[in-house]
Amino acid sequence: MPRLTTALLLTFCSLSAFAQSAAEPPADFLRSINKLYVVVAVIVVVFLGIVFYLWSLDRKLSVLEDQINDHA
Repeated sequence: MPRLTTALLLTFCSLSAFAQSAAEPPADFLRSINKLYVVVAVIVVVFLGIVFYLWSLDRKLSVLEDQINDHA
């Protein structure tokens, strides 16, 4: 049963790839309607948010490690 499910899933994935028009790559489409920069901006904001979160988490962990080392 898992093989049949996998085979059907792969078949439908390949069919959806053929269903897309090859006339215009997605980047050209996004650039033509000026949305590429919006996508890049969102990716940058998400990345910076993750970096800020990890940086603040590292600072909090450093404080906790210092407290543990001072206590021991």
